[in-house]
Amino acid sequence: MAFKVLVAEDEKITLKHLLYTLKQEGYDVQGVPDGKEAQKKMESGYYDVLIADIKMPGLTGIELLETIKEKRLETEVIIITGFGSIGSAIDAMKKGAYDYITKPFDLDEIILKVKKIQEQKILKKENIALKTILGVNRTFSIIAESEGMKKILSLVENIRESDCNVLLTGESGVGKNLIARIIHSTSRRKDRPFLSINCATLTEELLASELFGHEKGAFTGAVAAKQGLVEVADTGTLLLDEIAEMPPALQAKLLKVIEEGEFFRVGGTKPIHVDVR
Repeated sequence: MAFKVLVAEDEKITLKHLLYTLKQEGYDVQGVPDGKEAQKKMESGYYDVLIADIKMPGLTGIELLETIKEKRLETEVIIITGFGSIGSAIDAMKKGAYDYITKPFDLDEIILKVKKIQEQKILKKENIALKTILGVNRTFSIIAESEGMKKILSLVENIRESDCNVLLTGESGVGKNLIARIIHSTSRRKDRPFLSINCATLTEELLASELFGHEKGAFTGAVAAKQGLVEVADTGTLLLDEIAEMPPALQAKLLKVIEEGEFFRVGGTKPIHVDVR
């Protein structure tokens, strides 16, 4: 099923750029020029993400957000705001918006936020399916015929009570992500967060911000402090897909997390301590 995005933006050029960029990324995206049209679209069909300008004719982005939360829809909302409306954007966050972004913005930043929502929705669905099949407190029951897979499952069983870090190697498509989830779901951290990120798909700057977070003012557009995945995954598990593609400078920072459980946000001066596998 396609991942559906609705963009509500009254500035024609901004709407055009957002629609083009999102379509290039493979999303099923539609655009409307005002809040009323967005409301009609939401009433007639389901959308995974709504990207809405905070100030629009008809209904504002905040009013659309309130409607979504009132009806308990599964749609996540990203608010677009001008620099002078940061207070309203923060208010939107308090009302349940997933995130906000300020104009002028980098289109890559929007794509990154949408991808993160997509990954979280996929993981949520997988977790629901897994709990439905296995039961919340049941262990995995996997049948393996090959000796290689039997050996892998034996190793997974042996580290159930361990907090050791794990390196998974193998060709694309052999099931490394599945094994990572099995390791997490059979460990003492099973009720804690399981997050993942592909290290090969982001630039060094974006990957650093996604992994370690950033402080307010760390770079242009950093209008508020933000937690990274390492911090969000505290007490849980973080899967670093394609870790060999991670730039050496970030590998050094990651090593400090592995060895000392400590890191600095981008632009930060105070160490943050975590317990993440």
